[in-house]
Amino acid sequence: MELTTIEQPEFDIITTHGTMRVRLYDKTPQHRDNFVKLVSDKYYDGIRFHRVIEGFMIQTGDPYSRDTAMINKWGTGGPDYTVPAEFVADYHHKKGALANPKKASSGSQFYIVHDPENCAHLDGQYSIFGEVVSGLEIIDKIATVDTDRYDRPYEDVFIERIVPVLPEPAELPEAPADSTVNTPADSTSEK
Repeated sequence: MELTTIEQPEFDIITTHGTMRVRLYDKTPQHRDNFVKLVSDKYYDGIRFHRVIEGFMIQTGDPYSRDTAMINKWGTGGPDYTVPAEFVADYHHKKGALANPKKASSGSQFYIVHDPENCAHLDGQYSIFGEVVSGLEIIDKIATVDTDRYDRPYEDVFIERIVPVLPEPAELPEAPADSTVNTPADSTSEK
């Protein structure tokens, strides 16, 4: 099954600080499908959380962050396209919300909300396209690392990889306990 056919696909974001499971929203299909494509291309593998603000959010997705020689460009990188804004009134900056850091997204960068009170003013201004459904404690671990004056962690915090969580296959119904199975007679036995 192609992941893009799943309306709300889930992914495990495996970081150096633990794993977060995220679910992408079906009402933001352009952002969902873009994330699915980038994950299938292994785009996020080895990318740092390059901007971390405790009590606000943690940001990642910039390919420049793979290279410390490019540190002055961290926060500016992405693919050669943007994704148009998809504002949905039902989606809010709750803890664990995934959103894009620009009105028209950079194509790959996203942030994860740490404290919804400090992000509430962003509702309706940034595309919220998913949420962390398990592993919220990993956001806390990343959000509390020491950072420099540019909000860059002193300690490297990487996305090691992002993997799709495929739905469980449907189970076959069990035969009733009192059913009998008809087996063909053994034709080799003597009569």
